[in-house]
Amino acid sequence: MDTMNTSLWTSSRIEKLVALLLLVGSIFVALLAIGAVRNLWEAPPMIGNTITVEGQGRTTAIPNIATISFTVTGEGTNASQAQDAATKKINVAIDLLKKEGLEDEDVKTTSYNLSPKYSYPQPCYGGVPCAYDEQRVVGYTVNQSVEVKVRDTGAVGDLMTVLGDAGISQLYGPNFTVEDMDTVMAEARRLAIEEAKEKADVLADDLDVSLVRIVSFYENQGGYPPVYYSKDMAMGGAVAESRPAPSVPAGENEIVVSVSITYEIR
Repeated sequence: MDTMNTSLWTSSRIEKLVALLLLVGSIFVALLAIGAVRNLWEAPPMIGNTITVEGQGRTTAIPNIATISFTVTGEGTNASQAQDAATKKINVAIDLLKKEGLEDEDVKTTSYNLSPKYSYPQPCYGGVPCAYDEQRVVGYTVNQSVEVKVRDTGAVGDLMTVLGDAGISQLYGPNFTVEDMDTVMAEARRLAIEEAKEKADVLADDLDVSLVRIVSFYENQGGYPPVYYSKDMAMGGAVAESRPAPSVPAGENEIVVSVSITYEIR
């Protein structure tokens, strides 16, 4: 009898516990539903108030590095002959550059290409029977390109004359640059940020608001076009030795940095 009463009492407790859990679950689901319906009618949260200002900084720098590049071509019936022909031309040019004071670290090969030359069968015309020859290798060509960094920009004209006298027919440059560009960019960026901050202060006063913090920053670095000089403008071929060294002014480069800064306001 006692066992039966205990079993009934235990069963009753379980049923009450299950009923309580179901009730709590139903209330929770109902609250979620009410919250969802309320959110449908409520306006979306407002994005924080911000203002965006822009600034531009300009600096100038006199180029202190000039880059000249040239390409030599060597040909031969086999790869070794083509390579030897190109190497002789390169060695002559580099020796002349070293005599002008250039260091080894300022002369480097930027590309080296060895390619075969093929013969192509002649077409037949007029219906006359002819035998077609198979395509075959008849020689090799080497193209080697070298880049020269000139640290004395005043010597650029003389160096280009030297290379022209050495028989270099494919001469490109000079391209004038500033070696320590990071420092120049940093100064332009500082001026741009300073201008943007001044604009933000004025705008905040006009709007009668306070600047809280910077929430975003964007930078656009404007460069300058490279200056190119063609050897043919001042020298060329057999008459190169009769011409004076070309005048190649480096000029002045303008570096521009633009920034956009977004401030939180209140």
